[in-house]
Amino acid sequence: MPKAQKHYQAYLKQIELLSKVANLITSGLYLEELLRIVVQITAEIMNSKICSLMLLDPQKKELVVKATQSISESYNKKPNIKLGEGIAGIVALENKPLCVLDVKKDNRYLNRDIAEKESLYSLACVPLAVKNRVIGVLNVYTSKKHLFTKPELDVLTAVANQAAVAIENAELDLRARSAEEALTTRKVVERAKEILSQEANILPSEAYRLIQKQSMDSRKTMREIAEAIILAKDIKGKKA
Repeated sequence: MPKAQKHYQAYLKQIELLSKVANLITSGLYLEELLRIVVQITAEIMNSKICSLMLLDPQKKELVVKATQSISESYNKKPNIKLGEGIAGIVALENKPLCVLDVKKDNRYLNRDIAEKESLYSLACVPLAVKNRVIGVLNVYTSKKHLFTKPELDVLTAVANQAAVAIENAELDLRARSAEEALTTRKVVERAKEILSQEANILPSEAYRLIQKQSMDSRKTMREIAEAIILAKDIKGKKA
């Protein structure tokens, strides 16, 4: 195949990658599924042996592997990486891409034993950032030495940027759903507290403690106990 044609096909695959990841931004997928698809698409298009996505735990200041298409148990269970340590930690701290020609020979790489076992060679690591705030990194490994070109790095950076936006949207959506769920639970418990207070002729605070105790004793949520109280009230009302 002529060299120009190979470059053109590679270019088309990269455009396909960007298009697929861009579509994920408004996909409404749950975070775990979103991350899995990002690494699968990236590994396929970039012909990567292992592609992994690590998210930053801001409290512990550690990068945690959240998704990979790898079947390597040793890689999938590798320890978290401290911010500023290892290739991924440096990338996350400095918010700049970093390439390594052979991870097995680079002292900055923390898991050279895994690299040896899995025959990993070159690595491109790019940050995932939203408004200049790093939330993780995207790692692309090859099974033979590969000098990542600027166009390849540009594509990976674009993918990482789009993935970061999609992840941020998914997390915002999750927090919104959690807040809505908490508000609904509070309303249900308040209604049940009123019913119990009236029917048992006790103070609302005492009714709340009874709901709380029943929740602990039965190992059910307070919402489940509250819904049962409301349902019993509705059934009683219909019979009357």
